[in-house]
Amino acid sequence: MSGSTAPPHVVEDFLGVIQIFSDGSIVRGDESTIRPSGPCSDVPGVQWKDAVYEATRGLKVRVYKPPPTPGGGNQGKLPVLVYFHGGGYCGGAYDHPLLHSCCQRFAAELPAVVLSVQYRLAPEHRLPAAVEDGAAFFSWLRSQAQAQPAAPGAAAADPWLAESADFSRTFVSGGSAGANLAHHIVVRIASGQIALGAAVRVAGYVLFSAFFGSVERVATESDPPAGVYLTVETIDQLWRMALPVGATRDHPLANPFGPGSPSLEPLPLPPALVVAPERDVLHGHVRRYAARLREMGKPVELAEFAGEGHAFFVGPWSEARDELMRILKRFVNQSAALG
Repeated sequence: MSGSTAPPHVVEDFLGVIQIFSDGSIVRGDESTIRPSGPCSDVPGVQWKDAVYEATRGLKVRVYKPPPTPGGGNQGKLPVLVYFHGGGYCGGAYDHPLLHSCCQRFAAELPAVVLSVQYRLAPEHRLPAAVEDGAAFFSWLRSQAQAQPAAPGAAAADPWLAESADFSRTFVSGGSAGANLAHHIVVRIASGQIALGAAVRVAGYVLFSAFFGSVERVATESDPPAGVYLTVETIDQLWRMALPVGATRDHPLANPFGPGSPSLEPLPLPPALVVAPERDVLHGHVRRYAARLREMGKPVELAEFAGEGHAFFVGPWSEARDELMRILKRFVNQSAALG
């Protein structure tokens, strides 16, 4: 028929869970079909609750507090571990059951106050939306650290944080896309774009299976390890859906060493722990990140795990996960002591 308009068609289909149509509309399905939730278990004695850190968008943080330990230093207050979840910036959740179990173990075994942070997802909210949410979270964290005993009707700090959190020993962490987000938040803090004041000090940061990219392929993308579940094609698709429309994988939010990326060399970055499972197509990007930091003279520790896959630490616990917990505990204790 003359003048008829064709109905919108799918231009991007992510495993049937996220579909982008030619008219810009987005249909999101049930993520549990590709991201199973179990088996999961609670850690005895760990308490948790949700709090809103950004009321306008209804963004939440899940707060985990371990059971009290007698004789703790600094009046019994604990390091703070901020955690940003993975999912290629397009999926995942701060309260996913597997991550929920993982955060409980972090809280109990470090021990630490663990804060699992929600942020907006692409493609509905393309980058830099997630980074903006991370910055908003740290503004909230600063307000929590600065809050004094309040007069009636005035805002007060969350009682769990007031009682248990040592904000001078704050660590920024994340898995996969959350590790990418943690990197950008640390860079913004180090460059002064996020002001923490004297009440909060980032003592270190931890990147688990970091989601970085570049137009030029690294070796583990050109010749992927056997048995990977996160493929190069999947990674490319996630970047297409997450980055600003038309951006390439050399965009600064994907490639920290791309042609348009700001130099990290002049920044006072805190100590970094970079976790690199070897059975991961992103392994080359993660190794390159650690190597470049080391070349700049930044304090960085690379922990590689032979035979382990992407985001291996979120799931049923194993010998490798136990070893990772030992490394993480040592890193937190040593980096906190440097302050």
